[in-house]
Amino acid sequence: MDVDLVVRNASVVTVDDERPRARSLAVHHGRVLALDAEGLRGRTEIDAQGAALVPGFGDAHNHMAWFGQGLAALDLSGLTDLATLYERVATRAASLDTGAMVVGTGYDDTKIGGHPHRRELDRAAGGRPVWLQHRSGHVCTVNGPLLERIGLLDGSAKVPTGGVVVTDGAGEPTGVLEEQAQNLVVDLVVPYPVDELARAIGRASAVYAGEGLTHVTECGIGAGWVGRSPLELAAYQQAREAGELGVRVQLMPTVDALRPLSGHADDAVRFGLDLGVRTGFGDDRLRIGPMKIFLDGSLVARTAAMLDPFCDRHSHGYLQDDPEVMRARILDAHASGWRIAAHAIGDRAVDLALDVLAEAQARHPRPDARPRIEHAAVTTPAQITRMAQLGVTPVPQCRFLYEIGDTMAAAIGPDRADGLYRHASFLRAGLRVPGSSDRPVAAGAPLLGMQSMVQRLSSSGVVIGPDERVDATTALRAYTLDAAWIAGEEAERGSLTPGKLADFVLLTDDITDERTVPADRIGSTGVVATFVGGRCIHRAAAVGLDPEA
Repeated sequence: MDVDLVVRNASVVTVDDERPRARSLAVHHGRVLALDAEGLRGRTEIDAQGAALVPGFGDAHNHMAWFGQGLAALDLSGLTDLATLYERVATRAASLDTGAMVVGTGYDDTKIGGHPHRRELDRAAGGRPVWLQHRSGHVCTVNGPLLERIGLLDGSAKVPTGGVVVTDGAGEPTGVLEEQAQNLVVDLVVPYPVDELARAIGRASAVYAGEGLTHVTECGIGAGWVGRSPLELAAYQQAREAGELGVRVQLMPTVDALRPLSGHADDAVRFGLDLGVRTGFGDDRLRIGPMKIFLDGSLVARTAAMLDPFCDRHSHGYLQDDPEVMRARILDAHASGWRIAAHAIGDRAVDLALDVLAEAQARHPRPDARPRIEHAAVTTPAQITRMAQLGVTPVPQCRFLYEIGDTMAAAIGPDRADGLYRHASFLRAGLRVPGSSDRPVAAGAPLLGMQSMVQRLSSSGVVIGPDERVDATTALRAYTLDAAWIAGEEAERGSLTPGKLADFVLLTDDITDERTVPADRIGSTGVVATFVGGRCIHRAAAVGLDPEA
């Protein structure tokens, strides 16, 4: 029998407990047809030359359009001092027309000695407006011309609930805007043109394919400070139609993009997108996912809502809105058939999320609602037990431990640091833990994320939460089958099982074999090729691959 594709001489790790290993994979009509099947000939034949073959990687929480746009912005990541930041702003400003905005992304105040100051940015930019986005996404810094334009210098601006305008000792704005206060600037620049967003999505997709990603969940489109346009879904459609969207995508509309709906009195749908579109609409390439709601902020920015105060500030952080307002919106969305994704980083926000999700399920039971808590960075043992009882899935980002773990540990102190971004504790409670990055807040390469799950090292070499480490096989499952499960698509992808979509990655080495790939080499394992539906969307080395396979 002739089939579309056969990959031979591979070390296949299926992530399927019924058949964990194989040597060959046959693909027909975009799906896995068979493993180790004799007598099958492929119209395209690949000799993997012993390379490892694993299911395509998924990222359960990323920001694709934001990342793609950032590839064209002034890159401020990795800087270690403010002087260099100001120099980069000055260089970019000199290349722009007078009046054009300098947009930068990725600075980290904890690495450079503090947030940039608006007056220094004024000098660097030569009168041009400046908008610099913090790596967390929960804070930004602007200069004088922008402060004037948004009405913060003359006092005419109304600061949104859940936002803070940082001031100095004299009560003057420093230029730093926290959380919802960022909307004062966002409202000046959004909506971005659909064409620009589609190109950004295409740029991001190319990077993702090179890292072995075959599916990502975009966590927040349509409105709010994380949204890029009310037409954001159209940008993904356009990128897909242009052949630029190689990876599969699930889209989370923010709660701000949903609105009250007026249907028949007998209909349960009261809140959502126009026409009653909700979670699940779409196909295996582009689909609507849960509703995203921000309950609190960020550990790095010290805006997360905490039960106990931060160690380096006399603050418990804060919630993004009146708890009763957020409660009502979650209840309305759940009752209208939406899955819920609640951003809750601090343990106080986690408590709020669990209380409301429990109420939602009690009022309108849905056996497969799969509610999720995005990040769940600081959790107590009692909260973990309650998550398991309620069927609430945590979506932590272990790569944060390496990139910003030292800062987070300093924020909450040594007594709480080992409980940051738990993994093993969630698993012991019977929860699934999908792999994710929160890119561009942290590096998004799944193999780096897996390495951090195994090592839990900070960039200074400190092990944060040694009892929360997992093995490489568990880490691989997090980025494959568990990432597919939280998207509600485990029947279609996540393991190399006959009948599932033929999404897979060829790696130079088998990362689950610690004899050949020690923990400190997982992240540097090479991605040879990435396939979606049996079609090669990335090829890094010549191993007999047909890029049109």
